[in-house]
Amino acid sequence: MTTVSSVAPLRRGSPLAVMAMTEVKLLLRDPAAVIFPLLLPVALLLILGLGIPGLRQPMPELGGQRWLDTQLPATMTLLSAALIALTILPVVLATYRESGVLRRMSATPAPPARLLAVQLVNYLVMVIVATAVMIVLGRMVVGIAVPRSFAWFVLVLLLGTAALLALGLLLAVLVPSAKAAPGIGTLVMFPLLFFGGMWIPYETMPAGLQRISDFTVTGAFSQTLRATWYGTAPQPLHLAVLAGWLLLAGALAVRLFRWE
Repeated sequence: MTTVSSVAPLRRGSPLAVMAMTEVKLLLRDPAAVIFPLLLPVALLLILGLGIPGLRQPMPELGGQRWLDTQLPATMTLLSAALIALTILPVVLATYRESGVLRRMSATPAPPARLLAVQLVNYLVMVIVATAVMIVLGRMVVGIAVPRSFAWFVLVLLLGTAALLALGLLLAVLVPSAKAAPGIGTLVMFPLLFFGGMWIPYETMPAGLQRISDFTVTGAFSQTLRATWYGTAPQPLHLAVLAGWLLLAGALAVRLFRWE
C-alpha cells in the first residue's frame, strides 16, 4: 500500500528500503489500524445516505443541492484525511524510532527532511485512494455528486491533506512513545474535527467559533472542500491558512526531528 519508489530508488539495504519494508511489516501486523480509517468514512457515507431520506432532498439554503451532494462527502473526506494523518502516521514514525530503524538511518546521508517527505507522500497517496473509493462507491450506491469544480478539488485535496500530514509529522516527532501516539493523536483530532464542522455545521456556529474555524487546518480544509462540491472557487484566506499550516508544521517537524 505504501511505497517510496516515486521518491527514491529502492536498493537492497538502503535506508529508504528499510523504512518501506518496516512499514509493510507493521501494516501486516495490524491491518485493522489501516483498514479502519480507510473504510470508516465510506461506511458512514453509505449508512447515512441510505438511512436518512432527508439528506437526499434538495435544500434551498444549499442553492437547491442536497446535503448528500455537498456537506456529507466533504466531511467524510476530511475525516479520512484526519484519521490517517493524526492516528496512523504518528504511530508508525514513533514505532520506527523505538525499533531502531531511525537510529540506523542516522548513520546514512539521508537528511530528516527527505525521510519526512517520504512519509508525507506515502500517506498522501493513501488519502487519495481512500477519497477515490469513497466518491466512486458513494456515487454508485447513494448517488452523491462529483465535485463540480474538479480541478479545484484536486488542488484542495492535495494541499489540505499535506497540511494535515505535516501536523501529523509534527506530532510524530513530539510524542514520547509509540504507545502514547494514538491517544495524543486522538486528543488533537477531535477538537480539530469540531472546528471542521464534523458535529456542528459551520453555518450554525457562533461568529467567534466561525472565526477560529477559519484559521484551523480542518476548518479551512472543510470549507475549501465544500466550495469545490458547490462548484465555486475556495476563498483565498482558506488556501493561505492551509499553506501556512503546511509550511509551519513541516518546518517544525524537520527542526525538532530526532533519530532516537
